[in-house]
Amino acid sequence: MTEVLDEGPFFHGTIADLRVGDFLTAGFRSNYRSDVVMNHIYFTALVDGAGLAAEIAAELTKGNAAPRVYAIEPTGAFENDPNVTDKKFPGNPTRSYRSSAPLKVLGEITHWTRLTPEALQMWRERLAALRSDERAEIIN
Repeated sequence: MTEVLDEGPFFHGTIADLRVGDFLTAGFRSNYRSDVVMNHIYFTALVDGAGLAAEIAAELTKGNAAPRVYAIEPTGAFENDPNVTDKKFPGNPTRSYRSSAPLKVLGEITHWTRLTPEALQMWRERLAALRSDERAEIIN
């Protein structure tokens, strides 16, 4: 029997323009380290967490990509995201998960707490440091 980690609802932040019924899948390059092809697709039970991921994805993309948040449904088993749980935070306070199975898009969410200009600048600096640190690891 598989332990239920969270009952949701679940959300995914991205810059992709998706429709209800579309599927998000693993197998794409990481937003954080372009040399890494991801074995999992990531999601959270916190809409603001997905919003943060969407805004970071938009920040890391050249051009004027729009951050988007989608309500999603996992189609298979999922686990706590080891990139933020226990390794960086005890337990799973971010309610972040990953799955190798696709995520089904249920709809777009248009309201989440947006980053302030100061917070966005802080993330720019953090991401620049992360991308230049060869020791920065993504647990894939």
